[in-house]
Amino acid sequence: MCRMTDEELSAHLPEYAERVLDVAELIPPGRVMTYGDVAEWLGEGGPRQVGRVMALYGGAAPWWRVVRADGRLLPGHEQRALGHYREEGTPLKEASRSAEDHLPKIDMRRARWDGVTEDTAGTEDVRG
Repeated sequence: MCRMTDEELSAHLPEYAERVLDVAELIPPGRVMTYGDVAEWLGEGGPRQVGRVMALYGGAAPWWRVVRADGRLLPGHEQRALGHYREEGTPLKEASRSAEDHLPKIDMRRARWDGVTEDTAGTEDVRG
């Protein structure tokens, strides 16, 4: 994940990126939203735009909570993400026995957050 200092972020962060990162911060530990869920929640952009924001600016946010819809771990960051998921108690599916799919996946049915079911009182509405 790309890491920028707070000063660099505040100077160069586009409004849409700031809103995407705000949503990532709202996702409770142990829960996830897909790239498409974030775009839908914001009512703007799409999965690719959210993915681009997370790739460029997501290093300081809980990036592991914004995931692929199929539950596969982020390529190149699998072990770091898996550590976060285990620490937070994110529901996972056991790894398959095949050589190419040796890592667990996120159990999307149980881990997916709809943006409203848990307490987000006191947080700012980032939908604009």
